[in-house]
Amino acid sequence: MLTLTPGATTLAQLETLFRQGLPARLSDDCRAPVAAAHAQIQAAAQGEAAVYGVNTGFGKLASVKIAARDTATLQRNLILSHCCGVGEPLDPATTRLMMALKLLSLGRGASGVRWEVIAQIEALLAHGITPVVPSQGSVGASGDLAPLAHMTAVMIGAGEALVGGQRMNAAQALERAGIAPLTLGPKEGLALINGTQFSTALALTGLFDAWRLARGALLTGCLSTDAIMGSTAPLQEAIHALRGHRGQIEVAATMRALMAGSVIRESHRDGDTRVQDPYCIRCQPQVLGASIDLLRFAATTLETEANAVTDNPIVTPEGILSGGNFHAEPVAFAADIIALALAEIGAIAQRRVALMVDPTLSHDLPPFLTPEPGLNSGYMIAEVTTAALMSENKHLANPCSTDSTPTSANQEDHVSMAAHGARRLGRMTANLSVILGVEALCAAQGIHYRAPLTTAPRLAQAIDALRTHVPPLAADRYLAPEIETAASLIRTDALAQAAGLEFEL
Repeated sequence: MLTLTPGATTLAQLETLFRQGLPARLSDDCRAPVAAAHAQIQAAAQGEAAVYGVNTGFGKLASVKIAARDTATLQRNLILSHCCGVGEPLDPATTRLMMALKLLSLGRGASGVRWEVIAQIEALLAHGITPVVPSQGSVGASGDLAPLAHMTAVMIGAGEALVGGQRMNAAQALERAGIAPLTLGPKEGLALINGTQFSTALALTGLFDAWRLARGALLTGCLSTDAIMGSTAPLQEAIHALRGHRGQIEVAATMRALMAGSVIRESHRDGDTRVQDPYCIRCQPQVLGASIDLLRFAATTLETEANAVTDNPIVTPEGILSGGNFHAEPVAFAADIIALALAEIGAIAQRRVALMVDPTLSHDLPPFLTPEPGLNSGYMIAEVTTAALMSENKHLANPCSTDSTPTSANQEDHVSMAAHGARRLGRMTANLSVILGVEALCAAQGIHYRAPLTTAPRLAQAIDALRTHVPPLAADRYLAPEIETAASLIRTDALAQAAGLEFEL
């Protein structure tokens, strides 16, 4: 069980929750501000003045006054009418992260909900009841309305949920756990579906996976450099200090440490006819370092958003204020930035794969890294696969944040498309993991051909971890499972950990 503090929850805590599937609860320090905000909403609900979301309709219908006796019906109707999501369900781990983010937003004491609403989300997490949330239907403004409505529906006993991997009616899931369906009070339905938690959860999972892949790229880049007998001269500290970018400096330093002690490197310091390596080897700190700087920028934005109040209206000591914190533009920009980083990490890695299989560029490695080229094709088509995935990621990296379209009878006339931007990150990280997995296979094979010369001790540890699952390639064999295995070792951070890689977000 993780105890979260609204306004001060870290990315490390959220990643732990996401990776380990832990339940979450809010710190008891939240209770007083939550109760104070709820008291303001109750007073407004009993008053005569029209207050948006409390005793009015929604969106274009905000001018319609709702009678006090219809408050509960208003909120329930809001949820049911907004359950319009389509497409494949969001994966359970990301759904649970989304629920935790909603806890953090409500726990700031600016949404006006009862503590019982927060307790209902905590109970779902504790009992492993995960709402089935379709992944399409949000434009990232006025909140992630449709996805969050599907989450909220389960809280009131409607919709569907997953329990122990079994999909069932939400009412049945609640009954099994001994949880009573929630009856929504004034503004509570709106507070639950107004917000950026769907987009932010997807962007965060993209960020968490992207960071592991950046670590993997650091390792595979070093392996490839040794495989083609590349120079470490471009990694010298003075070069990167003169430019001054943090990511570039740290990547160069990490690469120097990983490659320390390589006999392969020492063997060609003198007498090598090559003056300079291609950019995919020589400019790794500049490209990967810049990509890492982008990921860190996105991380700062997403950590802020994870702790933000993003519904409307907002309850403050000055009164109940109507604004636009539900607009997910910061998340959309962060997702676009992560996508750019993923595309570039993959683009330069793919060129390193192409370098290793090309006998005219690989410094005497056999064509396509096979001992009997012609009879065998080796890693020829594995490289083609990386080219296909690299190209796909380039297309996916086109910005989503610039593609607005008006909705809700032009009341919501500029939207962020953050949900689109964040949702595509899962596809991009999957593609990149395969590119880096293939690079690891090719580089390990290339280093194998440099025997009796040996690579750096830490790189050798990573190769040993790979070879536990995938033997060196001799005659052609069925490669698809081996590529997936290598990609999995990158996704899970296993190879980077085997090399003792220390490089933190």
